[in-house]
Amino acid sequence: MSWSGGKDSALALYHARRDPRRHVTQLLTSVNAHYERVSMHGVRVALLEAQAQRLGLPLHQLRLPEMPAMPEYEQALLDALGEARAAGAAEVVYGDIFLEDLRAYREQQLARAGLRGHFPLWQRPGAELLREFWELGFQAIVVCVNEQHLDASFCGRLLDQDFVRDLPPGVDPCGENGESNTKL
Repeated sequence: MSWSGGKDSALALYHARRDPRRHVTQLLTSVNAHYERVSMHGVRVALLEAQAQRLGLPLHQLRLPEMPAMPEYEQALLDALGEARAAGAAEVVYGDIFLEDLRAYREQQLARAGLRGHFPLWQRPGAELLREFWELGFQAIVVCVNEQHLDASFCGRLLDQDFVRDLPPGVDPCGENGESNTKL
């Protein structure tokens, strides 16, 4: 399971665990080893480890240097995926929603390791996903924003209906275009 610690990966994990054809055995997260934070949005590794413990799943950290080159990242990913495959994994679950190029990239990397991807949130409308997220009792905090889309006042807010209502026009409520990232 590709795990960011945010709402999309949490909802994808929820669906994967409810699917009797799937058995999630571990979480995989890219970590900036220099800062000890999740690469994509800066959440501290200690919080990630606490999430993994609470979920009852081992956390595999893809520990990367501060500014890895793409070949370096891809080799580290391939190594981690190879370890997962050797341990019996057949696929990796992702919380991606609609970015075609990202999904194609992930599937290409997975194929190199002899694995498949599973995308339980794929092509579902953001409003529907958020409604389900809230109805299931999940809560998330916005931990970073892209200031080209949102001002800094959105950071640190609870991802709730007020947050969504306050979004400027054109901003995806799930942050799928990189507008924001969350942490459970």
